[in-house]
Amino acid sequence: MGAFSLRGKVAVVTGAAGLLGRQHVAALAGAGADVVALDILPEERLARAFADDERGKGSASIVPKSCDITDAGSIARLRDFIIQRFTHIDILVNNAAINEMVEQPDAATASVKFENFPLDAWERSVRVNLTGTFLCSQVFGSVMAERKSGSIINIASTYGIVAPDQGLYVREDGRRTMIKSPAYSATKGAVLAFTKYLAAYWGRAGVRVNALSPGGVENGQEEDFIDRYAGRTMLGRMARADEYRGALIFLAGDESSYMTGANLVVDGGWTAW
Repeated sequence: MGAFSLRGKVAVVTGAAGLLGRQHVAALAGAGADVVALDILPEERLARAFADDERGKGSASIVPKSCDITDAGSIARLRDFIIQRFTHIDILVNNAAINEMVEQPDAATASVKFENFPLDAWERSVRVNLTGTFLCSQVFGSVMAERKSGSIINIASTYGIVAPDQGLYVREDGRRTMIKSPAYSATKGAVLAFTKYLAAYWGRAGVRVNALSPGGVENGQEEDFIDRYAGRTMLGRMARADEYRGALIFLAGDESSYMTGANLVVDGGWTAW
């Protein structure tokens, strides 16, 4: 890693068992950080999920822990565990989110349309995507502020910057495969605003707060969807799952020491047209 080393740092990643969560954990551990991988899944499943990733990391460790990020008590118990084991927290990656996936067969149902979008689905997304980010930042970030050092990275989205292109989810035969919900865009836009708020609030306390907005990742979607998405990017393709590792390590470490309140967009040019 050269200068981009996180050796001696302790990182916390939420939503760690997801597609990008696994990549975030691997990137941080690969750079030398001890990583506490949080997810709502039971701890036994998490342990199995990260068993292979933990091997070959040298002095860095990956510690999978079950946690409900919408429950302040659950987060506080994890904070106490981390402090007892590692004594400090240096990096927080707020990655956990509810995100409708192209592969979900029920994502095109009439109930997902804005006119019919259920209030409980809206509130669940707000609770996980926004309140979860708030609570984790409050509990883990306060530890950083007390030490006058730390980096918080909020995973946002291109759909927090621009509106979803619902045409992407319509096949050539006119059949709709899904509808991107209003809750995802609204919560990711709010995460960007919260990033700026927290950066200003904790700037003098030595805690940097930035957002990372990834574009779409190729992950077994139908070929025609991949082609439609690729046509909207300047690079002419979707991202590989591992292509956000470098951006994450940059935001986590001292190489971005004069960067806070920013949104690092890595989307193949999607939002730059």
